[in-house]
Amino acid sequence: MKYCPSCGQPVELRIPTGDNLPRAVCTACGAIHYENPRVVVGCVPEWKGRILLCRRAIEPRRGYWTAPAGFLEIGETLQSAAARETREEAQAEVAIGTLLTVTQLLHAGQVHVMFRARLLEERFGVGAESLEVGLYTETEIPWDRIAFPSIHYALRCYLQDRRDAVEPLHFHQINRPLAAAISAVE
Repeated sequence: MKYCPSCGQPVELRIPTGDNLPRAVCTACGAIHYENPRVVVGCVPEWKGRILLCRRAIEPRRGYWTAPAGFLEIGETLQSAAARETREEAQAEVAIGTLLTVTQLLHAGQVHVMFRARLLEERFGVGAESLEVGLYTETEIPWDRIAFPSIHYALRCYLQDRRDAVEPLHFHQINRPLAAAISAVE
């Protein structure tokens, strides 16, 4: 941030009185502007043992596969955002279940929250952000073409939990450049 969104004057990075981290502080009006992690939320939808996946039509990772997920909007609950993303990306309706994974991506300033979900019917389609949408068994999942490490992690946890007939919360942290994180999955 170079300019204050409140008054348009330049900001400088400094530690405000009473704080312990550098913040963008307006040189004119004194407004303090905080940068906080963005929340990505989604789900792993299942229908009769198969997982719903979308092939991305947008960057980053265009052409790679993902579970429906996207940024949380102001005024949404985590669960309603996961259901909305599924409607937008896969034209499918889901019942959101229990919390599956929380992944901190320190390098990206994001937190990814994934839920277990159940398709309400075997009806889905290609949304604006998807090239292709389909249902896949565990052995059919294109593991070498999964878009993000957090999705790879969520899918692995989901499938292991299903085998073990448990529903724990999994917590994970990724703190490395995106290219290194992706190559670790591939």
